[in-house]
Amino acid sequence: MTPFAKARLATLLLPAALMAGALGSQYIGHLFPCEMCHWQRWPHYTAIGLALLAFLVPAKLGRALVALALVAVLVSGGIGVFHAGVEYHWWPGITRCAATIASGSHADMLAQIMATPMIQCDQAQWTLFGISLAGFNAMISILGGLGIAYWWRGR
Repeated sequence: MTPFAKARLATLLLPAALMAGALGSQYIGHLFPCEMCHWQRWPHYTAIGLALLAFLVPAKLGRALVALALVAVLVSGGIGVFHAGVEYHWWPGITRCAATIASGSHADMLAQIMATPMIQCDQAQWTLFGISLAGFNAMISILGGLGIAYWWRGR
């Protein structure tokens, strides 16, 4: 497998695995994401889409798409660093607590609001060895992104 093929595959698998973990912790582990958790997810969704496209286009355009996917992975890692810093109270966050509301009748929306737990961005819901999910996303995204960059540069 060429270095570029490794980079292309990694830009698909790394964010897909991180999103599987995030969605699994949400829907199986019942850890509700805060607003900043969602911010970390959008670059991963973007990276997955770009990486998928990179498999379908000519190599030159594929290299550009992989580079953009790599940037998206690193952006998610950067947001993870910021979010982890907010959780550890190294600096203040820039959001208030937020939750998404599904459509429906006024009574349905009120019932959903009342049933939704308050999720604060500055309190980690889960940690392992003192590292929150935002911290793990930061470490995995940045280290994985550096590995992808190494492969992407190889010819």
